[in-house]
Amino acid sequence: MVFSSTIFLFLFLPLVLGLYFLVRPGLRNGVLLLASLTYYAWGESKFLRLVLFSILGNYLFGLTIQALRSPRLRQLVLACAVVTNIGLLVWFKYVNFLSQSLDDLLRLLHSKHDFQLAPVTLPLGISFFTFHALSYVVDIYRRDAVAQKNLPRLGLYILFFPQLIAGPIVRYHEICDQLEEREIDSLDLSLGIERFIVGLAKKMLIANSAAEIADAIFGLAGSDLTAPLAWLGVSAYAIQVYFDFSGYSDMAIGLARMFGFRFPENFNYPYVSQSMTEFWRRWHMSLSRWFRDYLYIPLGGNRSSGARTYFNLVTVFLLCGLWHGASWNFVIWGALHGLFLVIERLGLLRLLQRTWPPVRHAYCLSIILITWVFFRAPTLSVVEAFLRAMMGKGTGAGVLFRATNYLDHERLLALAAGVLGATPLVGWFRRFQLEPGRLRAALFDLGRLTALLALALASAMRLSSGTYNPFIYFRF
Repeated sequence: MVFSSTIFLFLFLPLVLGLYFLVRPGLRNGVLLLASLTYYAWGESKFLRLVLFSILGNYLFGLTIQALRSPRLRQLVLACAVVTNIGLLVWFKYVNFLSQSLDDLLRLLHSKHDFQLAPVTLPLGISFFTFHALSYVVDIYRRDAVAQKNLPRLGLYILFFPQLIAGPIVRYHEICDQLEEREIDSLDLSLGIERFIVGLAKKMLIANSAAEIADAIFGLAGSDLTAPLAWLGVSAYAIQVYFDFSGYSDMAIGLARMFGFRFPENFNYPYVSQSMTEFWRRWHMSLSRWFRDYLYIPLGGNRSSGARTYFNLVTVFLLCGLWHGASWNFVIWGALHGLFLVIERLGLLRLLQRTWPPVRHAYCLSIILITWVFFRAPTLSVVEAFLRAMMGKGTGAGVLFRATNYLDHERLLALAAGVLGATPLVGWFRRFQLEPGRLRAALFDLGRLTALLALALASAMRLSSGTYNPFIYFRF
């Protein structure tokens, strides 16, 4: 039951909102917890016990860490909590990948042993609720927050349905006070609805149209690829992945705001970046901060020697790649991003700062598009075929499969909207509202309301027509 589904939009969300505002404030957390349990059970009922085990286990870990006075015992309990959470993540998300990799290695060494395991099913949202659980126990250990004595409140933090499958990753100390008490008024509700509509439109009108192009081209045989096809495919995917990720983040932030929660922002126009360093300050910001505060800084961060700092960076991005998916493609994607951050620290960033801004932007965008090939392609052989084609060495004849075959008026409009929407143009337009004059403000409000209604109607029409609506988070 994803956010961009008829069941969620026209049944689940109205029922939850109605019940939430009907009950007295003291019961509202209970309504949200029940809704979150229902939401998870709807899609992954067989793993509901796993999520409840995670909640109860981390609840006990948090209370124990806070109660202990001995630093060594606190460290020991924290280590047990980290091993338990990471162990669950490794087993369900990476054991198939690890066993397959070991089996491939044994075959490469001409070994007669077989290390194949029965496939392990990936629970929905495990990457997100594991990181939320880790945030909780680490924040308690660091005394950035007090252990939650109310088990349902902790359950709501870990399982809250707006943040369960897509992010942003909300750290416990950022939201613990809101779990106990929060105020909500008509402004919160209206801003939440507005943000949700914008996110839904990003997903339905731009990301899904771009996905049709990307999936079709990435599904071609490598021998059919030409340079225009390859560049169109990866450019369409760049638009898809950004508007899908940021669209779901907008929907999550909007949903949380409807219930009185304030979530952190997750994207800040990353495609306008002029370096890879800047890109990671703008892309999936909650994930970047999580890795920075819970992994990079504990490893030593920038405080160590130059070589150690570079090692820390590459390690963090290798794990960032693995967090996104259990395959060598994701590992390489993370390693390449880490490598370019190291190169920029070694002096490239200073050189870029002295160059013409369009050159800096072209450098950054080229790296982003090339590395997206690793992120999207199902195998390394597909990666190789795409990169060769992008360099003008494709073997396609360009007769049966041409770039124009994948473009119609609707898709061209979606791509154009994606290019414009990836810039701060809308933010610049909003400054118009800040200019003095009641008439100007009234016209702006009328235009915004009209645009929101048009986006909501267009999204609902596309959704009701049953058109292509992929959910790429199943990979993560």
